[in-house]
Amino acid sequence: MNFQFYGFVILVFFSIILLIESGYLWWQSRHSSEAKRVENRIRMMSAGGHGNAQTESILKQRELSTSALMTRLLLKLPRVHALDGWLVQSGLGWSVGKFLMLTVCTPIVLGLIGQLLPIPAPAVVALALVGALYAPFKVNRAMKKRLKKLEAQLPEAADMMSRSLRAGHSFATALGIVGDEMPEPIGGEFRAAFDEINFGIPLNEALGALANRIPISDLRYFVIAVLIQRESGGNLAEILGNISQLIRNRLALLGKVRALSAEGRLSAWILGILPFAVALIISLINPGFLNVLWTDTAGPKLVGVALVSMVSGVVWMRKIIRIHV
Repeated sequence: MNFQFYGFVILVFFSIILLIESGYLWWQSRHSSEAKRVENRIRMMSAGGHGNAQTESILKQRELSTSALMTRLLLKLPRVHALDGWLVQSGLGWSVGKFLMLTVCTPIVLGLIGQLLPIPAPAVVALALVGALYAPFKVNRAMKKRLKKLEAQLPEAADMMSRSLRAGHSFATALGIVGDEMPEPIGGEFRAAFDEINFGIPLNEALGALANRIPISDLRYFVIAVLIQRESGGNLAEILGNISQLIRNRLALLGKVRALSAEGRLSAWILGILPFAVALIISLINPGFLNVLWTDTAGPKLVGVALVSMVSGVVWMRKIIRIHV
């Protein structure tokens, strides 16, 4: 028997097994759900800001862009970390470099497409402005949607912490239970606060960072109530239960107000979009029909008066239907 040949075959077999195992471990460390959760947690802690200045700068620098050159350039911009915190609050996972690239490249592409279509130059400029506002609008919309979801999940989180405290757990352990049991996005936020406490950060600072990452009034009331209880004492489980009930009542009242004001919001959207949509359709069907607005001397004046009237009407309708609860 050729033992060398069989030994070589066995070694090749084990080599292939080890290669597959190493590839699996690499994939798990870079692209698995656990790795993404850890990366998101590090990103949130970077935006929250703890530790010395050097560590904070390293965390934020790694997240600004995938390119080292782009990162060095972005670090020279003023308030770039505030922009990074805004992107973190949206939950989109965008870096500052990606956001700026979308903000710059989208209007250029739309402007080139507009040059190929038979539409007037002001319409091309308006199309480019819409492209420039796409990325900020998307981030702002995602942030509002995420904060709204966080606000809806907060009463259940407060109730879970209240039950945990009544069961004999500490406040930090209750934070960890909420982070493990509650779904995203509130689960990840409370889990990040729990990890900060485990890393040695004082509870007051960890809760302050949580309030900074989630700019919601109800969460700030929650944090203030916990901090006051730590200074003056009292039944924290009962306090959290009362806060949960107050938040639920406020959200219920807010839902009724939004239902009653839905007609006004729909009217504002229709009246604001209709003139521009009609002008775009007319420009596509009959390109020369609206040329009088740009060639006649009275045309730009009429357009300016119409725009000012529309903006005033939309602002006035927004003030009427925007009711704070």
